[in-house]
Amino acid sequence: MKVKRINSYYFDTYALVEIGKENPNYKAYKNNIKIVLNKLNIMEFCYFLFRENRKSEAQNMFNKLIKFNVEIPDNVFLEAIKMKYNYKERRLSYVDCLGYCLAKYMKIKFLTGDEKFKDILNVEFVK
Repeated sequence: MKVKRINSYYFDTYALVEIGKENPNYKAYKNNIKIVLNKLNIMEFCYFLFRENRKSEAQNMFNKLIKFNVEIPDNVFLEAIKMKYNYKERRLSYVDCLGYCLAKYMKIKFLTGDEKFKDILNVEFVK
C-alpha cells in the first residue's frame, strides 16, 4: 500500500488571497496540504476581505483559518527583526518577515507569490 506524504507549507497572505481568487496555479495547494498560519497573517487576510468590500466573509474566514494558527516562539520574533533589517531595501512587512521566519523555524516552505521573496531560500514561489 502506497502512503501519500502530506507536505506542510506556511501560507503567506498572498497565497491565501490567490487561493480565494481560484488562481489555477495554486490548485495543487488546496488538497493534501498541511496549512500553517499565524494570527497576524489571518488578520491581514481578513483586512483584505474588508478592503474588497467582503466584510460579511471576514468573521467566517477568521473562524475557518484560526485552526491553522501556530504560536510563535520568542526567538522567531528576533529572527524576523533581523530579517526586516537585513532586507530593508525590499521594504518587507513585519508580518511577512515573521511568517517567513516561522516557516524556516518549522522547517517548512514559505508559500507566496510576492515578488519581494522570489529569490529567497526556503520560498515556494507561485505567481
